[in-house]
Amino acid sequence: MRFSQLYAPTIKETPSDADVVSYQYLIRGGFIRKVASGIYTYLPLGQRVLLKITQLVREEMDQCGAQELLLPIAQPAEIWKQSGRWDDYGPEMMKLVDRHKRSFTLGPTHEEIITVMVRNELTSYKDLPKNLYQINTKYRDEIRPRFGLLRAREFIMKDAYSFHSSWEDLDQTYQIMYNAYARILERMGLEYMPVEADSGAIGGDASHEFVLLAKNGESRLLHCMNCRYGATEERASYGIPTDQSKEPPLPLEKKDTPDARTIEEVAAFLGVSPSHIAKSLVFWGKEGPVMALIRGDRSLSEPKLRSFMNDQTLGLADPEQLMKSFGIPAGFIGPTLNHPEKIQIVADHSLKTRTNWIVGGTEQDTHYLNAIIDRDFQVNHWADLTVVEQGDPCPKCAQPLSETRGIEMGQVFKLGIKYSSALNASYTDEKGQQHPLIMGCYGWGVSRTMAGVVEQLHDDQGIIWPKVIAPFQVIVTIVNPREPLLLALGQQIYENLLNQGVEALLDDRIASPGAKFNDADLLGIPIRITIGKTALQGDIEIKKRYEPKSRKIPRSIFEEDPERIVRQELEEYAPRYSR
Repeated sequence: MRFSQLYAPTIKETPSDADVVSYQYLIRGGFIRKVASGIYTYLPLGQRVLLKITQLVREEMDQCGAQELLLPIAQPAEIWKQSGRWDDYGPEMMKLVDRHKRSFTLGPTHEEIITVMVRNELTSYKDLPKNLYQINTKYRDEIRPRFGLLRAREFIMKDAYSFHSSWEDLDQTYQIMYNAYARILERMGLEYMPVEADSGAIGGDASHEFVLLAKNGESRLLHCMNCRYGATEERASYGIPTDQSKEPPLPLEKKDTPDARTIEEVAAFLGVSPSHIAKSLVFWGKEGPVMALIRGDRSLSEPKLRSFMNDQTLGLADPEQLMKSFGIPAGFIGPTLNHPEKIQIVADHSLKTRTNWIVGGTEQDTHYLNAIIDRDFQVNHWADLTVVEQGDPCPKCAQPLSETRGIEMGQVFKLGIKYSSALNASYTDEKGQQHPLIMGCYGWGVSRTMAGVVEQLHDDQGIIWPKVIAPFQVIVTIVNPREPLLLALGQQIYENLLNQGVEALLDDRIASPGAKFNDADLLGIPIRITIGKTALQGDIEIKKRYEPKSRKIPRSIFEEDPERIVRQELEEYAPRYSR
């Protein structure tokens, strides 16, 4: 491809709405263009990268024995209502009504429709296992689409679904897909971390995310340098002290706390540590109100609460809702309330480490001192509800946890029988008995990978693509195409590379050398060959994208076998993430 013919409108200025470096460079480099918030067009350079990522993912899926199909994007509401996710998925689900008043969703994921598809066909243990995948467009109506391709409303995803007759077989496929995801990232030469993850609205018993390390990554990861434990913020746990409190029980005491609503205000007014206060937070979900109790010096993880209660609709109650339902102002509600409306109380395990707690007084400007679990209030469920912080003890080995940031590229799930039970998808075993299909699910963000790679591999000049997904492998830059000898030499090298199967871009534009070099760096093409004044003196310049300076190779050697030189450069090409 000649640059003079390529549709790659590069721009010098940083877009005013660029909040991450990947969005900045993909826009400036002419890879994508914004159509609307969270919706993008992929220009030729972006499409080349996208197709290479797609092919890499497809190769790994095919190697795993997965079979490719294509599912519809528009899905009838009935199957989502049958699975229970029509409401669970929340406002992110794009819903529409056709001319016949039938409700549909533009699929954010495809568990329901593939389960419905196979339920009348994978009916015997002899049909199993099966692993089916697609590479398709997904839609999620993000409340605040941001970070370019990292948080889009329309995006390209690979999603696979496996069906099994035993949990052991699911475990085996789960590990096969886990290993395939690791290979995808390793083939691109990227630094990543597999971590335990929350299943969210997808559901299931176990899940791992494959997270690309990046300084400005949206995912917060907690990990242990000693035992290699790692988890996302939503999933991470910590080594909670198991020693029970030895403090003697004290009588319950009601205390006036005028205008002290927050944990900090109550602690200051009473002259105590926030860790002595049990923070009470009320949520509303499908089955009514839920009160979450957590130590005052810690933060509540809402994803953990939703996961434990198996209710993705849980949302924090607003002050008006609290007053209407309980007659208590925000900041003074507590577990000792006696109200006719049923409420479930879920307490974090850390509340087991003290005897006497300070809790809301269930009326304005009051708190209780020395509230004791089982004496003054009851806990319905114990759970891990804490947001884990750096330095907390590792749940595996008790060493301090470290924190880093990254970007989720893929996630694997053990769904179990969540969807097959709800959608009546069963198989018959050797004895003629029916059982729900056991399922796994495996998602990979194809378009998201493009942005994630740029977040990890870039410098102040632009993108540094891994060679396996770069739009071109080599750019041949003719410094002055008006010079006949330089133009002829550049075209000769370019054509020789093309004939040898090397993906080359010839920069034959009439432009300043600085503009050409800047564009080459911005586009992130792995190898740059420069045909300039030194070529007239017998030398060709060559440079890997991340090298500070070019090197000279005798023109005679280069003209004799340019493909060998380029192949050697590509073999040595290995950009590294700068932490």
